[in-house]
Formats: sequence, C-alpha cells, structure tokens
Amino acid sequence: MGVIARIKEDIESIYHRDPAANNSFEILVNYPGMHAIWIHRISNKLWNAKWHLLARCLSTFSRWFTGVEIHPGATIGRRFFIDHGMGIVIGETAEIGDDCTLYHGVTLGGTTWQAGKRHPTLENNVVIGAGAQILGPITMHDGARVGSNSVVVKDVAKETTVVGIPARVVAKPSAQSKEQTERRSAMAKKYGFDAYAVSPDNPDPVASAIGQMLDHMHLMDSKVQEICQAVQTMGGEVCTEKLPELNVGDFNEAEQEAAEKRIQEIDKFDPII
Repeated sequence: MGVIARIKEDIESIYHRDPAANNSFEILVNYPGMHAIWIHRISNKLWNAKWHLLARCLSTFSRWFTGVEIHPGATIGRRFFIDHGMGIVIGETAEIGDDCTLYHGVTLGGTTWQAGKRHPTLENNVVIGAGAQILGPITMHDGARVGSNSVVVKDVAKETTVVGIPARVVAKPSAQSKEQTERRSAMAKKYGFDAYAVSPDNPDPVASAIGQMLDHMHLMDSKVQEICQAVQTMGGEVCTEKLPELNVGDFNEAEQEAAEKRIQEIDKFDPII
C-alpha cells in the first residue's frame, strides 16, 4: 500500500471511531495520535535498518511534539487509532494488530529489565480504555477490551472485557441470536467502546462484590433472627434489639436505573460521520 493510500486509510478510520471529527483537514492538523503513528512508521524503518540512534532521536521528537511515546522497535498494524494521545507509552517489544484503539494515558509496558519479549501483544480490534496499564509479555486476544485505569497483568481471552486493579473479567462472549449480535455490532460502530468503563455491560467488579456481600449479610441477619426467636421461645432472653435492615434493593435499583438511562442515551446517539 502506498503512502497516500495509507494516510487516507488512517483518516477514514478516525471518522469511523471519533464522532468529533468533522473533516479531513481538521483530522490532518489536529490529531496528535495520528501524527505520532506517522512519525513512528519512519522511526521504525530506521530502527529496522540499524539506524538506532537516529530512530530514537526521531521518537523523542515525536514524544515532545505529540505527547505520545512509541519506541521505534514497536510493531504496529493498520488503522491504529490513538484518541487524544497525551501520556501514551508503547514499549520496544510491543506488538499491535489491526484496528486497535488506545485512549489517553495508556501504557504498554514491561515488568522486567531482561532482554527479549517483555511488552504486551495486542491482536486485532483490541480497545484499551483511558489510563489503563497493560504490563508484561501478555496477549490481548482479538476483540479484547480494557476499562479505564485498569491494570492488566494476565492474558485476556477473545472478545472479553476486563476492568479493575488487577483487571478481572466482567463480560465474556456468549451464545446470542444473530439479530442481537448484529444490533450490538452496529451500536459499537456508531458509539464506540466506553473507555471510562461505565457501560451497562461493563459493571464495576467492586460494586458487584459489595452487592454480594450485602446479600450475604442480609441472609445472615435473617438466620440470626430465626435463632433468636427459637431461643426466646424456649425461655431465653437474647436479641432484645432488632438488627437494622439492610436495604439491598436500593443499591440494585439505583444501578439498574443508571444502566437503563445509559442504554437510552446510546440508542439516541447517531452521529453523522
């Protein structure tokens, strides 16, 4: 593919993923993530040609100019989109496939000083939310998604969503009807991945854990009250004060209302790209 065709492909990919993009000229001059990728292609060629010092100098200039640091040794596929860009760090042995998206503040970093493969591998269609840290020689398989500010230190399976510190699985691929799958795919194309991990199908694992703890505590309270009643029936005097009720319903209702509101907003959103 020629240089001009590659540039057109990059601009078109931004149109598909950023509703804020208005025209080609605006993208051409105002998207530092795209500038960083273009500069990296040159520095990568220099790196592979053993012009290491010149390649590093060019990547350092790119970091100063765009706020994105990409080591010239990193391998990057086609239609790679860096949204906002500021604070992104991509290590030397990182490998990125086609149609991947990174939001600001993402690190594809290493966990060892040993030479060799020490940075992550992103396969195709991977999306990394803002501020996430992907560390070590792990693999993010096709379609994997990472919520904002997560720390991922293990492989993520295909079409799986993870969030948290350390990252935990919150959504796995499941058998769905063809119609539902197509609808979600269309929605994903026009709305994009929620890089801030607030979508209804991407719940907070901490909130889920708290909800389970509340359920458990409510059940334990019920059991204790039954024991107290049995002891009092036998003439004992225990549990004279009633334990406070744990209203788990309020927690669940608030979460459900927020999820329904987000779904409505997604359905309304229809940018003209």
